Amino acid sequence: MSTYPRKAKPPKEVTLRARVVLENELAYYFHLSVAKFKAGVNKALEYVKNGITNSTQLYKIAYGVIGNKRYTDGAVLLVQDIVKSVKALGMNLSDVKLGDWWIIQARGSPRPEDKGNRNIRLLSTNELQVNVPWKGWLRFKVAFGERYISLVSELVKKALSRKLSYTAKIVFRNGKVYLHVSVPIELYLKHFSKGRAKGKLVAGFDLNSDRINMVIVDRQGIIRDTKTEWFPEVTSHGFLSNKAHSIRLQTLAKLLNYAYYHGVSTILFEDLDRIKRSRYTGNRTANRKITRFPKRKLLQYSIVMAMKYGFKVYLVNPAYTSKIGEKLGKELGLDKHTASAYVLALKYLGVAEIPLSTSSV
Repeated sequence: MSTYPRKAKPPKEVTLRARVVLENELAYYFHLSVAKFKAGVNKALEYVKNGITNSTQLYKIAYGVIGNKRYTDGAVLLVQDIVKSVKALGMNLSDVKLGDWWIIQARGSPRPEDKGNRNIRLLSTNELQVNVPWKGWLRFKVAFGERYISLVSELVKKALSRKLSYTAKIVFRNGKVYLHVSVPIELYLKHFSKGRAKGKLVAGFDLNSDRINMVIVDRQGIIRDTKTEWFPEVTSHGFLSNKAHSIRLQTLAKLLNYAYYHGVSTILFEDLDRIKRSRYTGNRTANRKITRFPKRKLLQYSIVMAMKYGFKVYLVNPAYTSKIGEKLGKELGLDKHTASAYVLALKYLGVAEIPLSTSSV
């Protein structure tokens, strides 16, 4: 059993996204490769639903559709990732469908001759090389955001000199084509770290589908500041999930920046690994918010963003946090979400009795 509070571990990799430009006849072969990849994943997934999970068997099944060894490796890896995600969410695997997506995934390779990736390879910050069956290696233009150029440049340099490898995906979305590249977290933080937070205060965060609550306390557990940022529009019917995710991240960045310049050195989040699955209610609107809110995904981003500011990041056991927060909120005049964030801080500090004097609520 984990000891609490426990230090948060960031994901091993961070994904960068870039636009890919397809031209003329090359686009045809590219789309054909993607179609075969998806069909291979779908075939393997159907066999997994019937109880076949052996990697060798899945490889043979997917290869029979895709016809390319390297892409088959990526297809099997993707199926295994889908199964892990389904189990983590407590879903029924038989209900999973791939949906209307198009993707090619190629895993990183440590082999010197692969230069970082077996099938999808960056040659520079603006040039991509893709191994397309029936046509061989083809080159495409790729466009990263300006702020990622120095990071991508170092990634390419190290990959081409056989010092690291990376997983890459080609994703078709809304008529556009994107490259997703997984960058080692150490390399990412090297380029985006904002320094080290040197304050003495602690901030507890309560992450919700339509708001983020933050409470800043001192080492005695006395509240020094509270802030709540709302974004109710993201839970409305038809609101794009990617846009909702972007808004949540922007809001979180705003609060972390505030904490950084207001004496905070330690950030606290709930340990979501202790929460088995989302609890549904009798309210349809509330259930829609739960379904559309990828809280674990947001937590992973939150940990990385906090580490960029140089905060010490800890996960706190969420047991009874909401119930205690609801009772405590009535005593202190706080809403239940702000009170829940406060309870995280009290748990981290090991405060047995609730300090009722506050300076900035």
